[in-house]
Amino acid sequence: MRDVAQRAGVALVTVSRVVNGIGTVREETADRVNAAISEIGYQRNEIARSLRPGQNSMTIGLLLGDLTNPFYASLAKAAVEVAAHAGYAVLLSTADEDPKVERRAVGELIGRRVAGLIIVPDQGDHAFLQEVNGHDQVPIVFVDRPATGAEADVVLVDNEGGGRMATQHLIDHGHRRIAILVAPSYYTTGRRLRGYRKALRQSGIEADEALVVTLRRGTTEEATAATHALLTSPHPPTAIFSTTGFLTEGVLRASQQLHARIAVVGFDDFKLADMLPTPVTVVTSDIEELGRRAARLLIDRINGEDSPFHRTVLPSRLIARGTGETAAR
Repeated sequence: MRDVAQRAGVALVTVSRVVNGIGTVREETADRVNAAISEIGYQRNEIARSLRPGQNSMTIGLLLGDLTNPFYASLAKAAVEVAAHAGYAVLLSTADEDPKVERRAVGELIGRRVAGLIIVPDQGDHAFLQEVNGHDQVPIVFVDRPATGAEADVVLVDNEGGGRMATQHLIDHGHRRIAILVAPSYYTTGRRLRGYRKALRQSGIEADEALVVTLRRGTTEEATAATHALLTSPHPPTAIFSTTGFLTEGVLRASQQLHARIAVVGFDDFKLADMLPTPVTVVTSDIEELGRRAARLLIDRINGEDSPFHRTVLPSRLIARGTGETAAR
């Protein structure tokens, strides 16, 4: 706490007021103190004070991405069920690809003396975990993607294999001009793009970079606009592979607006995909199993499992429903 006070240029009592939420502190001063806390990696072990000597925490921290994404909702549901069965409560937090928010959230969860952490890591460097977790040594399991600069158990989906599967399916139906919409290039969509390129290469098809569209934010609206531009271009694609469920929604919306006959394969299943006039072909995996595996691994580590870190990769599978089987013109 003394280091925080020195860095923020305030008295110890001011840091105490900010940390404990008591007294009155000017907003500008509180911001300086909180910034210093984030930079130093200080955590207030508020739950530690409530635990009796020898008593262990029965709480797990779960740090996810955008909770409006059904992927994370399914993952969280499964992890919470496994944790509850083992007698653990779950503290849920979200960072949504923001390194600063992620670092602060990790610090706060460790400060609350969680027994372990399940983290969907962002694209940044996670060497900071050595600093913020150096004293407590809380077990960590990464899920959906590995983390740069940190070693721990990780549970993944075969994104590259799924991307190759989706693209090969379109090739097998006669398509050669296959576009791909890529959400901001974090680990998962980057691997899906790699699978797309591998399928083209193995089939002797030269990739047309004009058909590789990397979006800035990965929203449905962006995907709608990008698909509209592709389909109204002088040399439009005959098929599109969309790398997330949000992007698939945009592709379908644009193709309907243009009354375009286009083959579509999306990555990640979504509600009512099989109920649309032309059911949507998707590559998917068992997201709930992803959450279950991560939670079981973490609980094993909490219970003293000290074997080398595991890298678990769950398979992807293709569900052919209709949009991916449209033949090339």
